[in-house]
Amino acid sequence: MYDLIIIGAGPSGSSAGRIAGKNGLKTLIIEKEMFPRYKPCGGALSEHAMSYLDFKIPEDIIEKDIFGGRVRFRGKSIEYFKDYRLSAIVTRSIFDNYLLEKAKETGIDIHHEEKVTDISQNDAHVSVTTNKDSYKARYVVIATGSQGKLKTVVRREENKSEYGVCLVTEVEEKDEVIDQYIKDAIEMHFGVSGVGYGWVFPHKGYYSVGAGSVMAKHLPNPKMAMQDYLKVNGFTGKYKLNSHVIPCGGHKRKLVKGRIILSGDAAGFVDAFTGEGLAYAIRSGQLAAETIALNAGTELKLQELLNYENRCYSEFGEHLKYSLIFAKIMHYFPERSFNAFIKETDILDMFLEVVTFNRTYKDLVKWLMFNFKFHWLKK
Repeated sequence: MYDLIIIGAGPSGSSAGRIAGKNGLKTLIIEKEMFPRYKPCGGALSEHAMSYLDFKIPEDIIEKDIFGGRVRFRGKSIEYFKDYRLSAIVTRSIFDNYLLEKAKETGIDIHHEEKVTDISQNDAHVSVTTNKDSYKARYVVIATGSQGKLKTVVRREENKSEYGVCLVTEVEEKDEVIDQYIKDAIEMHFGVSGVGYGWVFPHKGYYSVGAGSVMAKHLPNPKMAMQDYLKVNGFTGKYKLNSHVIPCGGHKRKLVKGRIILSGDAAGFVDAFTGEGLAYAIRSGQLAAETIALNAGTELKLQELLNYENRCYSEFGEHLKYSLIFAKIMHYFPERSFNAFIKETDILDMFLEVVTFNRTYKDLVKWLMFNFKFHWLKK
């Protein structure tokens, strides 16, 4: 009998595992793939995300330090830079594997290449069945990301207005060419296929290029949108496109059912505007394990698991709610919003404060309402 079984070894699962192990919980992480594994992602790791870790990311894992950005819309562009780091660029396969190793050093069990096929629970424990064996635990954390059906044992599936879709590829290039194109910054494009966005992130030896929409219903043909985006930006080779679903943060979702908890993307914790989920994956995984560890050695009352929901929504739930409001403003009115960013630099400065989590999306939305009365939306 395990104290805790964690399904999924991504950032949320590994973060939960590290906290559980440090608190002496008998813990098992079950991962369907062998790490390191490929993960489609731009790879921008915010300072906000790194602030939750109780260790430093090694220098050899960080490929680029990002101090600014270039925002484009229909031939117009604006660049911004700060004298402090906004984020770091990592390759997710390497970064995720490092987080898993940090969890492993606490003494927990980790099973690779084992897929969970069924979960059931009763008043005393949770039964987890895989393609190789079966296990029992007092509690289970589902940290499988946005893909898969396991999360539906706790909550319903999202409809098309509650998730986005993105496609991403890697374009090999020499480092000196990448630095000439964009150095110490990331590039974002708005107005891609209507209510969508695109990005070009510089890595070592390649660009991460992606395009998508925060609402899947507004992007009926994601592959075509991605192919058009590549051509517009001069990437004319043949590239393997990898798609992934992004749960749109800001929607109220059920996170706990009996002895089972959702964390990370499986819980829907993603910034609806930037698409960032790493910070919330790490933190929600930690909070899930902390909630169980607080009652280690005693029988946790199931009602107390709801404290996990309360802590998540207290720490970042409102932030994600307003990220959805801001995303709708920017993506439904891209031209007027972009023009406002050019004319009113205070908006950009405020947004950068939000990116670093020094301010909240609620602050930004309120600031916009009181200072501009959305006048650019009415023109």
